[in-house]
This record gives sequence, C-alpha cells and structure tokens, in this order.
Amino acid sequence: MTIDRYAEAVSGLDPAAGAVETAELVVTDDVLVKAFVLGPNAAVEPHEHPDATNVFHVVEGRPTVRRGDAEEPLAAPAVVPNERGTVHGVRNDTDERAVITASLCPLP
Repeated sequence: MTIDRYAEAVSGLDPAAGAVETAELVVTDDVLVKAFVLGPNAAVEPHEHPDATNVFHVVEGRPTVRRGDAEEPLAAPAVVPNERGTVHGVRNDTDERAVITASLCPLP
C-alpha cells in the first residue's frame, strides 16, 4: 500500500483525441486536488474562480497553459499559480497525453 494517490488515480485514464478525463485526488473541507488527463488536441477551456486560487502542476507531457492573456507550452514538471479571478486553462497540442493536477483552495 502507498500513500501516493496520483499513480492509481490516473493509471487507467486514457482519453481519446479531443477528450479530457479527470480524477479527484484529494477532497477535504478546504482543498480540492484534481487530475486532468488530456488526450491529443483536448482542452480545459479558459475559466476563472473568483473566490479561490487554482494552482496547476504539469505532471506529464507538454501542454500549453493559459494564465490571463499569456499562453506558454510547458514541459513537466512545472507549476503555474492562478490567483483568484485570473482566467486560466490548458490545452494539449501534442499527439501524446498530457496530465496536470489542479489544486483549488479555499473551496468556494
């Protein structure tokens, strides 16, 4: 048995092109950590959380991350803080899967 929640949660996720699959890694009263597995040409559309900070951790692949008006392809490992109210999103322009985790705190 391991205390790691990442490997087991994402090992069976294999989204098709254009699809995103998710897994909740940690859910408590004040934080949510969720994995997003992006198939080729898939995206988590830009959005915002007015009352929470959302931190992306690029774990696998080379997704393009959007924060505000900036976009940048990032290779794993990478960390991108998205302050409250900042528009953010991610897309996978590659032929391989990309995985990010997103930590949302505090929960709205």
